Amino acid sequence: MVDNLLNSLTLIFQRLNWLSLLDLFLVTMVFFSILMIVRDTQAMVLLRGAFLVIILFSLLVSLVNLPAFSWLVRTVTPTLILAIPVIFAPEIRRGLERLGRASYGSGSIIPRSNVSGQALVAATIKAVVNAASRLSARQHGALIVLQRADSLRDYVQTGVILNATVTPELLLQIFYPNTPLHDGAVIIADYQIIAASCVMPLSSSGILARSPERHQMGLRHRAALGISEASDAIAVVVSEETGSISIAHSGRMIRRLDPERLENILTAFYRPARITVTPANVFTRLFPASSRGQREEE
Repeated sequence: MVDNLLNSLTLIFQRLNWLSLLDLFLVTMVFFSILMIVRDTQAMVLLRGAFLVIILFSLLVSLVNLPAFSWLVRTVTPTLILAIPVIFAPEIRRGLERLGRASYGSGSIIPRSNVSGQALVAATIKAVVNAASRLSARQHGALIVLQRADSLRDYVQTGVILNATVTPELLLQIFYPNTPLHDGAVIIADYQIIAASCVMPLSSSGILARSPERHQMGLRHRAALGISEASDAIAVVVSEETGSISIAHSGRMIRRLDPERLENILTAFYRPARITVTPANVFTRLFPASSRGQREEE
């Protein structure tokens, strides 16, 4: 059996040409893309188990003559392939959304020459950082979502429309405990607080469930991750339990930020530069975590 397998492998390598190599490369890229889409999710564990089972079954069927078992494997495999889109529907949707956003370039909200726009962005960032710092000191929970290229109109409609200037005092008042607007998220767009008490989608990636500090993170952190998975928005979270400041983007969360680091990160996201779309930029937009080295701090 082993000799036959080695002979078959030798024959395959002898028949390789540049078309075969291209074919293998394309298949490898498809599997690589799937793995990148489902990375750091509960689906990753399931996918590893499925690959392991398929490999073991394939080796067993190839090395041992088991007619009944071979028939079972041939019958069940097409069903498993058809079930993949259903099982991994959220991850596939998220990956397609990233692909759709890849053509937007850097995601900057202002052009390089718009000096007044840059000043408004800087003022907005300073107001958010100031408010987050003061909320953290008081241990008042908060969720502030900053819109970028993707529209958050559907989420704005779930809250109370304000269209107010972004100031630390207003944000402190909104998130003061037991006030009518303190539950939910504040959405900031076009240098204004568009709405408050907005309902955000909850993340189903399982990242927080695997964190050793998961008991300190509740619905606000899940909502921050959820909106960062559903759009390119940036979510700033202040923990009600510990006062810790976190930021979520592209399904990643950076925790335990001080005000200075928070301001630096937000400024980097809104740096007033536009990047021409290239294959490298598309890859960066598809897999932002691998390209920028961002990862959740635990």
